[in-house]
This record gives sequence, C-alpha cells and structure tokens, in this order.
Amino acid sequence: MSAKAASQLTRYSSLKDLAKLPYFDLDETGELTIADPKYGRAIDVHTHLALSYLLPATVDLMRETPAVEHYLPATNPVDLELYANLNFTPFDLKRMERDLTIGSLGKTGMRATHTLPNLARELARLGLQSAVLLPIDAPILSNNAERWLRAASGRPDFIGFGSVHPFNPFPARALDRQRRLGARGIKLHPAVQMVGPDHPRTIHVCRLAGERNLVVLFHCGPVNIETALGRRLSQVRRYEKVIAECPDTTFILGHAGALQYEEGIELARRYPNALVEIASQSLPGVRRVLEALPRDRVLFGSDWPFYPIALPLAKVLIATEGDEALREAILFRNAERLFHG
Repeated sequence: MSAKAASQLTRYSSLKDLAKLPYFDLDETGELTIADPKYGRAIDVHTHLALSYLLPATVDLMRETPAVEHYLPATNPVDLELYANLNFTPFDLKRMERDLTIGSLGKTGMRATHTLPNLARELARLGLQSAVLLPIDAPILSNNAERWLRAASGRPDFIGFGSVHPFNPFPARALDRQRRLGARGIKLHPAVQMVGPDHPRTIHVCRLAGERNLVVLFHCGPVNIETALGRRLSQVRRYEKVIAECPDTTFILGHAGALQYEEGIELARRYPNALVEIASQSLPGVRRVLEALPRDRVLFGSDWPFYPIALPLAKVLIATEGDEALREAILFRNAERLFHG
C-alpha cells in the first residue's frame, strides 16, 4: 500500500493487518516488524511493567515468555480514528480490570508477560531505540519504582523513572533515593493514586522533583474507563495550578490530555515548562496536536502493555507522512534532547 493510500485507511481487522501499511512487515513467525529501520527509530516515553501492591512482588520482571499478552488483544479489530481504549470490548475491559486488581496478587495472568525482556523484544522488533519505564507507587506497601530502576540499571534500551506518591511521608528522601538509582523523572497518576494534580501535596512533590532536575510525567485527562473519582481528578483544568506554581519543573502531559486534548494543547501553549505525549490518542487527535503545537513540544509514547507499540507508531507515521523532520522530532529527537541533553 502506498503512503497516500495508508493515510486514508484507518480500520484494520487485527494488529497484524497493520502490515498493509508500508511501514510494517510480518516476520517468519507472523509477528509485526518494522519494514525499514528509518520508520522505527524512536524513544517510547510511556511504558509500564507489571505493577505490584500490598504483597511482595509476584511477577519476575526479568523472565521472558514466548508472547506478550497486551491488554488490547492483538486479534481485536482496531480503528485508528478512535481513542485507543475504544477498541476494547466489554470483555476486554473486565479482563484487564481483574488482571490489574485481584490478579496482581498472583503469579499468573496477562501481567506475568509484562516483563523487561518482553518489552525489549518488542522494541527491537520495531526498531525502537529505548523506552521510558513509568512505575506507579502507593504511599506505602509498594516499591515498584525501585524494583524497576534496579531491573533497568545499566541497560541503554531503558530510561528509568521513579514514582513518589504525594502522600509518601518522606517525599524528598524517596526522590533522592530513586535519583541515586538512576531515575530521570517521576510518574504521577491522579486516577490511580487518587490525589488531584492540584492538591498541595502533589504540588510539593513536583517542586521537589524540579529541584532535583527530575521530569514529572503526569497521566493527564479523562479516558472514560476510570472510576468516577479518577475521572474528576484527571480533568485537564486541574493541572494548570501545579504547572504554574512549579516553573522550574518540566512536565510531560501524558496522553496529551486524553479525551480533553484541546485543553492539553492550550496548557502546553501557555506554559513553556509543559510538553505533551501522545500515547493512546486517536489519529485525529495526533494530527490536531501536531498541527497546533511547535514540533519540539510533542513526544511519542505507547502505554505498553495496554497497547502494542505498533498501534501508536502507525498513527505517528501516517500523521507525519511527507514531513521527515517532523517525524524525527516526535519519534526521537525531542526525547533525546530531554533525556540525553
């Protein structure tokens, strides 16, 4: 299929059907691969491994399995015109919820495949340079950040972030410890951590992060599959206060504001210390972000293992067709400048 035709086709019968695009091929095992290394050269700034809470971690983060079970099954039909989670079926959503909650207490399930070598294999198959690991921690009884930082230590294909819950009793101490372990930033998720971005404790953590030259990547915006409280806490208007009050902190607005991407765009326009990252965005959303913001303010992300990396990669490749400089900026140059100077 030509690049021009690719820009018109947005519905595919499965992930493998993306091989109709000029950017992808299928390897001898039937896995989707990049057709030319120039298409896949990217830094994915939004990935996760298996999260653990309450009990000691049950998933071996260093174990490789034959396949990855993404929360969006690779066999599902996908429509690039939709926000990514609209490709889930009701059954998929229930299965994902169980895997992330009750399932997190066991050693099996989809999350058992959400490991470092499995992510590394997917990065390599699609020609990506590296991925940013985004842990999410509770105030107590979780230690995802330090586990992930240790797992990624010394690996050039991973950039480790930390996570300090706003109600951590010793946030400065936690940030310093994670920074010593190699953290380049921290992840905050209002809908999961149940603390608004405008809460004084959140603002305090973000200010401490900026003082330590740590980037803050927020989950930003409602996605309509979170709890009602999580949806209220994620409204994009609630992020302005922390961005304005911490001018020395660099913020990445994950999902570019999600379903409120127009408001996410406005925040990035208004504040020079805010960038957007486009994981999960629809193809129209990606195009709108690229049209509305300077090319040096946008980052590529996938939200792996919720979605296969090829899905958001296809959207960026389609949206940047004919503008190689824009494509390079979004896929890797902006992230290289942010994380490697």
